[in-house]
Amino acid sequence: MTTTITVISDTHCQKWEEIHPTIREHVKKSDVAIHCGDIVKQDVVDGFIKESKKSFVVHGNSDPVDLRSTLPYVETITIEKVTIGITHPAWGAEEFPVTELLNDFSTKPDMILFGHTHEPYNQINDDVLYVNPGQAYKSFMVDCTIAKIIINENDISVSIELIK
Repeated sequence: MTTTITVISDTHCQKWEEIHPTIREHVKKSDVAIHCGDIVKQDVVDGFIKESKKSFVVHGNSDPVDLRSTLPYVETITIEKVTIGITHPAWGAEEFPVTELLNDFSTKPDMILFGHTHEPYNQINDDVLYVNPGQAYKSFMVDCTIAKIIINENDISVSIELIK
């Protein structure tokens, strides 16, 4: 069986409709959609969940108290025998060693999906695959990016896609 996953983070939007239409389409078509925090408004959470077939959402440091009280800080899921940790490391500075993300989880996952830095990242370190989709909004001189993950049993393929 093959599972497709779309990962976004750092949307920083007021409404789901403000999210780039291509990103919304990826969320809708994927088997699983994951948001790694800094959503900002409940409308974005509601739209993300409504449009996705199956979704997981964690809160970030820019999210207001109402979102922080309803969304987890970290989540651990298993897809096709692959353990995936999801977080938005609000404790992190702009740059930090990705291995510090392991401290957010009680057991070592196979993959950690994270936001916060707005920088796409896709690298294996000490047998853990770390993926940051970048930011899901266009800002001055920085385009939107998302991560697309395909899991087929234990085979994992990750691509960071530029959305223009």
